Amino acid sequence: MQFSEQNKRKAVTFSYDDGVTQDIRLIELLNKYGLKATFNLNSELLGKSGMLTRADRRVSHYKITPEDVPVVYAGHEVAAHTLTHPMLPDLPDDEVIRQVERDRLNLSELVGYEVVGMAYPGGGVNYDDRVVKLIRQQTGVRYARTTVLTDCFDRQQDLYQFLPNAYHIMDFDRLMEMGRQFLELQPAHAQIFYIWGHSYEMDFMPGGWEHLEAFFKLIAGHDDIFYGTNAEVLLS
Repeated sequence: MQFSEQNKRKAVTFSYDDGVTQDIRLIELLNKYGLKATFNLNSELLGKSGMLTRADRRVSHYKITPEDVPVVYAGHEVAAHTLTHPMLPDLPDDEVIRQVERDRLNLSELVGYEVVGMAYPGGGVNYDDRVVKLIRQQTGVRYARTTVLTDCFDRQQDLYQFLPNAYHIMDFDRLMEMGRQFLELQPAHAQIFYIWGHSYEMDFMPGGWEHLEAFFKLIAGHDDIFYGTNAEVLLS
């Protein structure tokens, strides 16, 4: 049994990608409910401005500036997301390594501690066996999150192809149902509920922030759950 706080057998952790300014509002909510998250950043895109369009809705996609990273993400974890967000399976070996390891080192310098985690950039098939092997053997990354969902809360053996459980409000019904299932568990061994997404997505969804806060209210404040960053949960 790992985790901490008297070896609690259940843990909840969150993972958010891209380092956008909506993370500021998200972190305020996380802190309000005593929750912890990991934020996966592209170090060469920090400070960039942009917009995203889905259907008839446009939202900002402005990145946190480098100098603000240590302040914005204080109390949470910063992890790698590659330098420029490419699809890693499309790249040659040396560029996969550079995109991941250089990003990890840049972010480590920014935050003042060693960055050890990452999330694969891009949707769909955003990693393969070759990419996983390169990251495992040629970088300082110790865990890497995919976008492939699993219904199983069991502790996973392969941390370089880590499967999350729910994609926050983009599948809100699944999120709430899995949350209720997790709360009812009385496990004999470690169970992890891992939620991922992008904070800007709350701006696309009508009532998105309210839905997310409803989930935070559901999952937070339970004495039998350890609330930690990805590294605190996965590497404990």
